[in-house]
Amino acid sequence: MPFAGIAPRRAVQLMALTTLLAAYCAQLVGALKPNVPLLVAAAAGGLALDLYLQHRQPGLLSLLSRVRFDVMVRQLLRDMLILFGLLQIDGIEPLREQSALTVMLLSSYLVHFLIQGVTIMVRRDRTVPVVTRNVDVSALGLAPAPPRILARRSSHRLLYLSVPVTVGLLTTAATADAVWGVLGLGVSLALSGGGALYLATWLLPAKRTADDQRVREWFAAWLQEYQPTVGLYFSGGATSAYQANMWVSTLAALDGKPLIVLRERFMVQKITATDVPIVCLPKVADLMLLEHSTLKMLLHPANSGKTSQVLRIPTIKHAFTNHGESDKLSSCNPYAKAYDEVWVAGPAARARYQLADIGVDDRDVVEVGRPQLAPIRPYAGPPPAGGLTTVLYAPTWEGWDGNPGNTSVVLAGENIVRELLADPQVRLLYKPHPLTGSVDPRAGEANKRIQAMITEANAAVVAEAAAGGQGAGGRGAERPGPEAAAELARAQAELDELATTTFRTGADEVERMLVQSSPEAGRAEAVQAATAAWEEAYWASLPVWEHQIITDSRPGIYACFNVADVLISDVSSVISDYLTSEKPYAVANTSGMTEAEFKAEFPTVRAGTILGPRAKQIPALLEAVRDPEHDTLVRARAELKEHLLGPSEPPSLVRFNAAAVALCAKADARAARIEARGESDIPSQRRDAAEELELEPEEPAGV
Repeated sequence: MPFAGIAPRRAVQLMALTTLLAAYCAQLVGALKPNVPLLVAAAAGGLALDLYLQHRQPGLLSLLSRVRFDVMVRQLLRDMLILFGLLQIDGIEPLREQSALTVMLLSSYLVHFLIQGVTIMVRRDRTVPVVTRNVDVSALGLAPAPPRILARRSSHRLLYLSVPVTVGLLTTAATADAVWGVLGLGVSLALSGGGALYLATWLLPAKRTADDQRVREWFAAWLQEYQPTVGLYFSGGATSAYQANMWVSTLAALDGKPLIVLRERFMVQKITATDVPIVCLPKVADLMLLEHSTLKMLLHPANSGKTSQVLRIPTIKHAFTNHGESDKLSSCNPYAKAYDEVWVAGPAARARYQLADIGVDDRDVVEVGRPQLAPIRPYAGPPPAGGLTTVLYAPTWEGWDGNPGNTSVVLAGENIVRELLADPQVRLLYKPHPLTGSVDPRAGEANKRIQAMITEANAAVVAEAAAGGQGAGGRGAERPGPEAAAELARAQAELDELATTTFRTGADEVERMLVQSSPEAGRAEAVQAATAAWEEAYWASLPVWEHQIITDSRPGIYACFNVADVLISDVSSVISDYLTSEKPYAVANTSGMTEAEFKAEFPTVRAGTILGPRAKQIPALLEAVRDPEHDTLVRARAELKEHLLGPSEPPSLVRFNAAAVALCAKADARAARIEARGESDIPSQRRDAAEELELEPEEPAGV
C-alpha cells in the first residue's frame, strides 16, 4: 500500500500526480521504441487526465505551476513527444510532412499567445475602479462578459484546443498518413483564430467598458444624487463576510440613506441579500471620493489593515461596533481608540474597556445594545415532560494565540458529545465555528471525530429501530413524509430566487454589476419572510429524534438558538447573544483555571454551568433544563443579560438609531465649524492621503 497512512484527499492527489508523470514516461518510451499503441494511449491518457484535473483538482495543478510545470509546458511536452515519435515511424516523410506538421503546431501556439494578449487587454478594460451592487449602472453602458473559456480560463482553453491537435497527430502516428495531423492542426488553428477575432470585438466601441475616469465621474455624480448619510465599512478575507452581514439589517433600518463600502472585489457577492447600495473601492484614491460626499458616519464591524485608510477622511465620523462581544482580549483591542466612538452592547463592555486601560475614553463609549438579536425568541419554559431536550453545542474556533481555553473542541469536545449522546432523551445540534481547524490541525481532526460520533449515533438509532427496538428514547426512527421535503424544496427555491442572483456561467464583475442593478421595491421584506418560511420548513423536514451536524450558512446560529433548550459553548460572543433568550447555558472551561478563577476572569460565564474537560457536569445541566426547580440560575441570567446587552426598554434598535443620529449631528457640527473658518484655512487631505497610502496596483480581475 504505497499511500497507506496518508489522508484520503492527499492520497488521491498523489495518485493523480503519479499517474500524470507515468503518462509522460510511457509516452517517451512509446516515442523512442517506437511503440505506436503505447504512444497513442499515453498521450491521449495524459491529455484526458490533465483536462480532468483542471476541473476537479485545480489546486494540485497550481502546485505544478509553482515549479514551472504549468499547463503550457505540460501540453508542449506532450506535443513534442508525439512529433519525436513521428520521426521514428516508417512511412512519414521527415523533411516534407514532419516539417509541415511542426510549422502548423508552432503556429497554433502563436495563435494561443495572440488570444492570451487579447484576453489581457479585454480583462484590463473590464476591470473598473468602482464595483457596485444594488446601484443603477445603466448610464455606463456596460456590456455582458465574453465567454469564460476565452476570457478567463486560459488553461482550459489551451487543453480543449489541443484535443483536435492530439487526435490528429496520434491518428497520423497510427496510420502513417500526415493528412490527419494537418486536419487536426487546421481545426485547432481555425478555432483559435476565430476565438481571437470574436474576443477582440469586446475592444470595439460597442462593447468596450467605460474608462476609469468616466466611471469615477459617474460614481461622483451618483453619490451626489443618492446622498448617503450612514454607512458600513468592511474589509476582510473570504471567510470573514459574516462579520459584516450581521450588521446589514441594522444598517438598513437606520434613519438616513444607507451605504455599504467594501474594499475587496470578491466581497461584493459575499454580502447577504439586501436592498442597501453596495460600492467596492479597492484603491485609496477612489476611496477618497467619499470625502466630498454627503456621507456622515461609518460603522466598523471589524479592524483591518485598510481601516486606517478610511479613517483619514475627516468629513466622516467613525463608530466601531465590532462583530460580537465576549470576554476575550480581542473584544477590547487597542486599535479601538482610533475611532470617534466605540459602540458596545451594555455596561459589561464599557467596564471591559476601562479595565483594559488601552486608551479608549469612557466618554467615547456608547451603549447601543445588539439590535440584530431581535429574531431570538425568549425562554418559553422547559421541554415537555418525557420529550426530547434539544442541546445546541456551538464551540468557537481556536484563535491565533494558541490559548487552549479558546475552543473546547480539542480538549473537551468529544467528551461533551459523548455525554450528550449517552442520554437517550437528548437531541444534539452540533454547529462548529466555520474557522475550526484553520490554525490548529488538532481542532480540525477533533471536529471530524465529533461529526463521526454523531453520525454513528444516528446510525445506531436506525439499526435499533430496524431490529424491532424503540430507538431514540422510545420514539422509533421515523422520518417526515415526502411532503416535508417538498415544502423545504419549495421554500429553498423561493428564498434562492429572492436572496441570490443567478448569473450565467461566464459572468464577470462588470456583468454582475449590470445584472444586480437597482433592486425591486420590497425585496428585503420578501427575503425576510422567505427566510422565516425556509427555517420553519427546514426544521419540519428533519426527524425529531435525529442529531444534526450544521455546517452550512443556513440555518444561522439565531435559528438554532430558537429551537434549542440549552446552549453549550466557549467564551465567545455566542454566549452574549444567546443570553437575550434567558435560556440555560453552559460554558466549557479548558483554560486550566479553577472554576472560581474562570468566573472571575470571564464575567459572561457567571450565569451558566461550567463544564470541565471531562464534561461530567452534563447530567446535572440536563436535569436543570428539564426541571425548573433545579434551575438555580434564572435570576442570574436575567441580571447578566441586562449587564451584557443593556436594558430591554427602549429597544436596542431605538438606542442604536439614536446613537447614529447623534454621531451624524457631530459630523454636521464639524462641517459647520470648518465652513465658518473658511475652506482656505484647512488644506484638503484627499490628495496627500491617496499618495501616502496608495497600495500596489491591483492585478486585473480573474488573474
